[in-house]
Amino acid sequence: MTVQDSGRVALITGGSRGIGYGIAETLIARGDRVCITGRNEDSLKEAVDKLGADRAMGVAGKAHDEAHQATAVEGTMEAYGRVDYLINNAGTNPVFGPIAELDLAVARKVFDTNVISALGFAQRTWAAWQKEHGGAIVNIASVAGLSASPFVGAYGISKAAMVNLTQQLAHEMSPGVRVNAIAPAVVKTKFAVALYEGREEEVVRSYPMGRLGTPEDIGGAAAFLTSDQSGWITGQTLVVDGGLFLNAGVG
Repeated sequence: MTVQDSGRVALITGGSRGIGYGIAETLIARGDRVCITGRNEDSLKEAVDKLGADRAMGVAGKAHDEAHQATAVEGTMEAYGRVDYLINNAGTNPVFGPIAELDLAVARKVFDTNVISALGFAQRTWAAWQKEHGGAIVNIASVAGLSASPFVGAYGISKAAMVNLTQQLAHEMSPGVRVNAIAPAVVKTKFAVALYEGREEEVVRSYPMGRLGTPEDIGGAAAFLTSDQSGWITGQTLVVDGGLFLNAGVG
């Protein structure tokens, strides 16, 4: 089936695999073009080949590198002439353990990659296109940012910051640019494998929907938040958790 070109373009950070790739697939399926970023050139090329070089391009680099941010935004503008949507998905979680013993250098790395890079991409996308033409930003947060998250505390704190960054940007960039966040629970990706590997059945018992999330689940949410159907929604965090938080009550 031929997909009608939407004329819209999305820049997706961390888009060579996992959630970012799932979002890219979903947006391409509805007719968008995408630029995806990632650290590994080979993985990025493979992802672009699978997505289709006629609909996707890739820019390799580290999300927190300001030169990379500039190259990605400028490259998207040169190739497609616009950046309607920014999906801030790039993230890292290099350490498991209590934050009382956390190396502060590691904490800085988490914030640089998960939060400061998102702000940098938002600033550059705003200046390059969205300030004059409008659009939408979707920040990938996490349920870890909405409550205490033992052993992934630094990651959780950074995702809580992402939720507030979403609100700040939504306030400042309205009415032309809508800014929202998605807070997934555990999604079956390489990034999250340590959270379920070898004990998936046990983990799944915490989810009323009876399964872990998939990249396509988050892709659908991102497609909604970058569509006209969500045109009166901004500054919000959409929890996509398979019902996990339903088990937080008493009884």
